[in-house]
Amino acid sequence: MSAPVRVGINLLWLVPGEVGGSEEYTVGMLRALAALAPDDLDVVLYVNGRFGAAHPDLCSAFVTRVAPVSGSSRPQRVLCESTWLAWRARRDRRQVVHHGGGTMPFVRTAPGIVTLHDLQPLVFPERFGRIKRTYIRAVAPRSLRAARAVVCLSRFVGDDAIARAGVEPTRVRLVPCGVEAMVPIDDERRRAVRERFALGDASIVLYPAITYPHKNHRTLIEAFARVVDRVPSARLVLTGGAGSSDAEVASTIQALGLSDRVTRTGRIATDELDALYATATVLAFPSTYEGFGLPALEAMGRGVPVVASDVGGLAEVVGEAGILLPPTAVAAWADALVEVLTSPERRAAMVRAGHDVVGHHGWPPSAVAQAEVYRSVVAAP
Repeated sequence: MSAPVRVGINLLWLVPGEVGGSEEYTVGMLRALAALAPDDLDVVLYVNGRFGAAHPDLCSAFVTRVAPVSGSSRPQRVLCESTWLAWRARRDRRQVVHHGGGTMPFVRTAPGIVTLHDLQPLVFPERFGRIKRTYIRAVAPRSLRAARAVVCLSRFVGDDAIARAGVEPTRVRLVPCGVEAMVPIDDERRRAVRERFALGDASIVLYPAITYPHKNHRTLIEAFARVVDRVPSARLVLTGGAGSSDAEVASTIQALGLSDRVTRTGRIATDELDALYATATVLAFPSTYEGFGLPALEAMGRGVPVVASDVGGLAEVVGEAGILLPPTAVAAWADALVEVLTSPERRAAMVRAGHDVVGHHGWPPSAVAQAEVYRSVVAAP
């Protein structure tokens, strides 16, 4: 039997609770890879100081090296990647290092693979601070062109990597996101989550997203102001941490007189979010840019109809299983939400179509595809 492929996975960028859907994808992929347990892969995780407390199961499943940084400071993390990580990967004799945050460090002691979630800072630089957009513009295209393989979650992102960053098409590898199997939520948990957030018997429009500008909460809130006039029982529930548009979200809710109709939970535990999915009538996802759109896939996996923007990877994931709309068309969003909220037949048809989509997105096949990327990169001349 040949020696196993020695893989390092750079997770210094993954600060728990701060990187949104890319954390869910990365953690889901690693758990699936641990369950797959291929004999021909020798995997070491390189993590920041906060990772272990949030994901102890992964630190137990793999050999793990903890860097002397928390990950919260980008300059410290970048420096650590080019010093500590480079030294550690060489000492661990890694044949390839997989960088999951979209870029590679300047100093590397092993060939690199990059997972690219999106190129939004290149497409919409005005949505990012000067330091971040300058850094991404300088580092991302160079990293992607230098990578032995660029892992993308959707064809949309792969095409962007080729067109915007000059990546060779043969180096783009599609490794779609999986979705966790739907765990039945009993009536007691449903009642508990409704009581916790004072939702009563409301029909719930759910949007789980950090309040970043591209998540476009404003369109949804403005549309919901029209929905409540036609569906008085409706309640909008916004989950997720505070981003740079948080103040605008709060002021829009107040200006439209929706303070008693919109519930903001902040970041909540996975089991509570699962219970909210189980009680939701519809998921709304009005983002103006998505490389993939994991919450839409999660909703379909949990039997929740999806109304989403017709943009990027989000449209690719949802397809004909949901209702796709221009992200700023407020009136159309209001009409679509009312239709789903008031039509059991429409909801049932959307749920069936969503289940068909989810059937093509399992974590085990994704882990198999990721493992094959490692093998092929090391085997290539």
